[in-house]
Amino acid sequence: MTRHGQLIGIGAEAIAEYKRLHAEVWPGVLAKISACNIRNYSIYLKEPENLLFAYFEYIGTDFAADMAQMAADPETQRWWAVCMPLQNPLDTRAEGEWWAEMEEVFHHD
Repeated sequence: MTRHGQLIGIGAEAIAEYKRLHAEVWPGVLAKISACNIRNYSIYLKEPENLLFAYFEYIGTDFAADMAQMAADPETQRWWAVCMPLQNPLDTRAEGEWWAEMEEVFHHD
């Protein structure tokens, strides 16, 4: 299992809509997340900086393949089309990233 932390911005005017969407995530999107070996997935909001922090645990053996499978899913693509305009990716994210991956520097069970 690997833990992942990710960060992205969100416009102040988009926060209410983002919260509304995530209060009723489409069942097919949730099923695809699980099918792609993601567990314990949470998104946190930090205001007034308007940053979203995502945390999840990946239990599979081929992260790239599972993320490609998720990205190819038509319902997930529709979900992203609704959510992505609300998000502001960080200028410092790595090439190819939407959410900026973060380095884990400490963990304790």
